[in-house]
Amino acid sequence: MNFKNLCLPTIVMFISTLVHAGGIITNSNQSASWVRMFARDASQEIDAVYYNPAGLTSLNDGLSISLNNQSVFSKKTIKNNYQYLNTHDYIGDISVPFFPSVYAAYKTGKFVFSAAFNPVGGGGKATFEDGLPSFELGISDLKPALLSKGVTDYSSNVYFKGSSVFYGGQFGISYKVNDIVSLFGGLRYVYACNTYEGYLKDNTLYFGTTPMSASTFFTSAAQQASATATNFAAQPPTNILSDAAADATGLPHGITYGAAAAALSQKSAAYSAKAILLSDQEVDVEQTGKGFTPIVGLNLNLLDSKLDIGLKYEFLTKLKLRNHTQKDITTGFTSTGAAITQFPNHAETASDMPALLSVGVSYKVLNNFKLSAGVHYYFDKNADYGRSFNGVIVENKDVISKNNYELALGMEYDLSDKFRLSAGYLLAKTGVMVGYNTDLSYALSSNSVGFGGKLAVSPRMDINLGMSYTAYTPSDKTYDHTIPTTTPQTVTLKESYYRDALIFSIGFDIKLGKIF
Repeated sequence: MNFKNLCLPTIVMFISTLVHAGGIITNSNQSASWVRMFARDASQEIDAVYYNPAGLTSLNDGLSISLNNQSVFSKKTIKNNYQYLNTHDYIGDISVPFFPSVYAAYKTGKFVFSAAFNPVGGGGKATFEDGLPSFELGISDLKPALLSKGVTDYSSNVYFKGSSVFYGGQFGISYKVNDIVSLFGGLRYVYACNTYEGYLKDNTLYFGTTPMSASTFFTSAAQQASATATNFAAQPPTNILSDAAADATGLPHGITYGAAAAALSQKSAAYSAKAILLSDQEVDVEQTGKGFTPIVGLNLNLLDSKLDIGLKYEFLTKLKLRNHTQKDITTGFTSTGAAITQFPNHAETASDMPALLSVGVSYKVLNNFKLSAGVHYYFDKNADYGRSFNGVIVENKDVISKNNYELALGMEYDLSDKFRLSAGYLLAKTGVMVGYNTDLSYALSSNSVGFGGKLAVSPRMDINLGMSYTAYTPSDKTYDHTIPTTTPQTVTLKESYYRDALIFSIGFDIKLGKIF
C-alpha cells in the first residue's frame, strides 16, 4: 500500500485578494467617490491625494479632509470533481464591514502638503468553516487507499481564520509650476500584517458505521509493522520469507527475512509519520513586514480647465513578511526525521507590492456633465510574491504571463448645485496563467458597475455615497492527482473558481479653509 502522497494541505493564504484588488496585491478601491464612478485618476478633489496627487493644486487654499469607509461583501466558490471528496462545492462568505481611507491636504499658494492613511493592500478577513478541497484531498485519499482494510468513509474538522492588511501612510508635496502643469513627489510607508489561526483535527476513518481516529489507525499499523519487523529480524537474514507471510505483510514474494525486516521498519516509520500528520494540529501565526514606496505624479490642466490629465507612478515596494509563530502545523518530515512546519518561527517570505502606472483623463462636456476615463497598469511580473506550490517557490514567469491592467469609465451629472449623480464601469484583466490559481488564492478577470451621488450638505462638507457590484469571470483548472492505492492511479481533476463582490461606501469631504 503506497501512502507517499498522503499529507496535510499547505495552508498559505493570499487574503489580500479578498478586497477589490487591482493588481494581485494592490487595492484600487480607495474612496467613496471611486465606488460611485471608478474613474478617479484625473480627480481634482480631495481623494486626489491617492489617485492624482499632482491634481491637488486645483483645491482652494486651506485644509481639506476626506473620511471614507467601505463595506465589502464577497462570495468565493470553489468546485472540485474528485470522486472521493465528501462535498464538491466549497463556499466562503467574506464580510469586511470596515475599510477606511483618510486623506488630508493643505494648500498654500503654489504648494500643497498632503497625507493619507489607507489599506493599500489586503484589509480582509476570511473564515473557512468547512475547509477547501486542498484541505481534504489527503484524507479523502484514504477511502480508496484503505478500502481493502474496510474503510468506507472519512470526516475531518477544519477551521481556519486569516486576516491580511497592508497599511499605507503617505506624505507628499504638490507644486503648481504654472496654470497648466503641476507636479508631485511623495513617499508611502507600508506596514503589512497577516494573521492565521485555526486547526485541523478529528480526522476520522469509518469502517461501515464504526469510527476510528485516523491517527490511532496509523499508530496501530506502525506498532504492528515494528513488531513484525522485530520478529523477522530474529530469523536467519538470508532465508526466504514464505509467500503467505509476504502476502500478509504486503511484501514481494522471494524477499529475505533481513530485507523484510528493513522494509517493515521503514513502513513503521512512515506510518508513525502519518499518525503525526493526521493528529490534531493548531496554527497561530502573525506575519509582519514593512517597506517604502516612492511616488511621483504629473497633472495637466488644459482647455480652460475643461480637460484634466493625471499621471501617477508608484515604484515597486519591496516587502518581506517575518513569521512570529506561537503554534504551527507539521506538513512533513525530512529524510532525517526532522519536522517540516508550515510557518517556521522567524522565517521570511517575499510579498512585494508591484509598481503601478495610472493615467486618467477627465473632460467637462457641459458645465454640469463630465466624462472620465482611467487606466491602471500593474507591473506584477516584476514583483516577488513568494508564490509557492507544495513548499517550492516558483518564479513569476512560470505563473504570470502578462501584467494586470484595469480600464475605468465614469460619468458625473449635476442635477443641481447640491446634488451630483454618477456611474461607472471597470474592466479588470488578470495576466496570471491558469496554473497560478489554487483554491487558497486565485486571480480572475472581472467586470464592475458602480453608481451613486455626491451631496453638498453645506459649503464646507460634501457626502459621497456609492454602491458597486463586481462579477468575476469563472476559471477552470485541470491537474493530475495520484490516488495512493496498492497500484497508484493517476486521475485528472477539474477545479473551478467563482467569485462576486458587493461594495457600499460613504465618504465625508470637509473643507476647513485656512488655519495657518
